[in-house]
Amino acid sequence: LELATKDKHITNAGLLLSDEGLLIQSKICCTRWKGLIKGSILGDAIDDKEYTGSIIMLLENAETFIKNNSKISWNISGMKRIVKEDYPHKAIREAIVNAIIHRDYQILGAEIHIDMFDDRLEITSPGGMIDGSFIQNLDITKIPSMRRNRVISDIFNRLHFMDKRGSGLTRIIEAYQDSQNKPIFCSNTSSFTVVLPNKGIENKEINQNI
Repeated sequence: LELATKDKHITNAGLLLSDEGLLIQSKICCTRWKGLIKGSILGDAIDDKEYTGSIIMLLENAETFIKNNSKISWNISGMKRIVKEDYPHKAIREAIVNAIIHRDYQILGAEIHIDMFDDRLEITSPGGMIDGSFIQNLDITKIPSMRRNRVISDIFNRLHFMDKRGSGLTRIIEAYQDSQNKPIFCSNTSSFTVVLPNKGIENKEINQNI
């Protein structure tokens, strides 16, 4: 699996998967803000957590944070129970996995940030596109699969957290097919951001107009 060398020295990929969190830049900072903009952690944050350790635990903890700070509603249509989530789980999983797999771990003093607002969820990771292009200028459906971190990408594929076809961003878009507000992807030379609209806000607006 290339988590250790032949002479039994652990690789960087092995360090990323270790429970001890030996690479200090392997971290996810999560914040649920009041309102629509960032403020001070002490006065404007409803909840904030900082996670370290194995990247598998980072994924699980980040998903749990988002779930705990989201709303889930449901109604009955005929004989079926229809569940409505603020954020589709499929989109959340793909966006976090994308951040963990494709971030640039050589950028010290930077970590993945998850910022939740009343109307949206933003996931920002260090490092732009591998080829230097900007995601907002590209056709999402035609982006070739390029992996910055090959070994951990392979591990996540083996664990069925992702696949190697480069279709993660497409699946995020598909999770919002029934929504008016669509996900936004933005990158520059130093970071990559995914913005997921709050579907609960949209559903509330639709119901008020009926």
